Order: sequence, then C-alpha cells, then structure tokens
Amino acid sequence: MSHHDVMNIPDGKFYLGDAGYACRPGVPPPFMKTRYHLNEFAGRNYPRIPQELFNLTHSSLRVTIERAFGALKNRFNILDQKPFHPYPTQVKLVLACCIIHNWIQQWGVDEFVPEEKDVTPDEVINSDHGVEAFDNEA
Repeated sequence: MSHHDVMNIPDGKFYLGDAGYACRPGVPPPFMKTRYHLNEFAGRNYPRIPQELFNLTHSSLRVTIERAFGALKNRFNILDQKPFHPYPTQVKLVLACCIIHNWIQQWGVDEFVPEEKDVTPDEVINSDHGVEAFDNEA
C-alpha cells in the first residue's frame, strides 16, 4: 500500500499534486497542456482562461511550499538527509521542525534551543536498513 492510499485529507482541504498525479479528490494536479510556470505569466502575459488561472495559482503555491521546505532544510539538517525513520516518524520530525522554527522566529535562539550542530544524540541504533540511525526518542 502506498502513502497516497492512506492519506486522510480533511474535508475542504487539499494537497497540491504535481503533473505526475492523477486527478483525485483532495489532490488537484495542474491542467495538462496549459501554461503553468510563473515565468510563463511574466509581464503582461496574464491568464486568459480559467485553467491558466488555476495553474498560475497552483504554481505560486508550490513555489511557496518549496521555499518553506528549503528554509526548514537549511535550518534542520536532519530534513536534508536520506530518511531512515519510518514514515510516521518522518511526519513527526517535519512537524517538530516547523514548531521549533516558528518558536525561534517568535522568540529567537537561546540556551533552550541549541544550534543543531551542537546537539549530540544520546544513542545510535542499528536500523532495519542496515544503517545506523538516531534513536527516535533521542
């Protein structure tokens, strides 16, 4: 079973799918064979049909999401490495990093939030992948 089969998308919410996704409830992909990328709408090259407006908005949202994940990856190196944790733990890691990022944005870095390079894990375990991974609790 893939992760897409177990996604629980709340009513009225959507996940943005890229062109590789089939159109399904809650995961709208962009319209095919229709302008999509932001540079295609530069200058006075406005959307002319509803599908182009949808694609422009879709592309703008995806760029914003990519920028947010880029900022998180720059701040938290664990997100920029090949994941060795189970999928539910990966989801929790991203959420935890978002919470810490927002806390730092509001309150700043202090003695309670050390720089990641200064943190040493308590325990290293051997994962099912044959690669050492940090203990989830650590």
